[in-house]
Amino acid sequence: MFFAFSPLDCFKYAKKGSLRKAFRIDFHYIQSNRGCQKMKRLKRIIVFLLGITIAYCISLFLLILSSTHDTPTTPPETILVLGARVIGTTPQTARPSTVLKERLDAALPYIKRHKTIPVVVSGGQGSDEILSEAAVMKRYLLTHGVPEKQIIVEDRSTRTQENIRNAQRITPLKNVLIVTSDFHMYRAKLLAKRAGIPKISGLAAPSTTASKNKNFLREIIALGYGLLFDW
Repeated sequence: MFFAFSPLDCFKYAKKGSLRKAFRIDFHYIQSNRGCQKMKRLKRIIVFLLGITIAYCISLFLLILSSTHDTPTTPPETILVLGARVIGTTPQTARPSTVLKERLDAALPYIKRHKTIPVVVSGGQGSDEILSEAAVMKRYLLTHGVPEKQIIVEDRSTRTQENIRNAQRITPLKNVLIVTSDFHMYRAKLLAKRAGIPKISGLAAPSTTASKNKNFLREIIALGYGLLFDW
């Protein structure tokens, strides 16, 4: 094994005629030191990237929170209720999940106060759903006294962006009120704006389930994706 020498050691070895030994280099020490420096640089990079990620997630969370209490200020031309998961094992027992029921219950009082405004219920059928979300939503509204002629069904969408785009193909959306969950409202309005809808307002359904925190965390990821890729 090699050793690193001080100038005093070099002088001693030089006096003894051991100049070669005096100028030996501890290559193992140098390589180890370089490895430590690389590890320090790597740690700094990781800490920096982690800081950027945390700051980005906090920014997304604040954007989500900015729309969690949205309420309409002026009557829209169309009400768009966005779908969520349907539960039940048969068409007869198919019913809204808690999240979807929250959205429908938030929409009902407003719909009943504005009986001339068409209501688009939007949501397709997932692989684990016995009926389309839109079909279950329509049945729920009918059961609660909304006239069938007021309801427009869009039952092919599987994502928020498709909810809005497909609804646009069925009926003109110029001044629309979006009804969805509080955690979902900011992204829904963002995608509606990107779809070219000139006037957008929101009616946010309060989340009251035990999965509320999980839904907000999932929405941070979904919003991050939507900002970058949903155009």
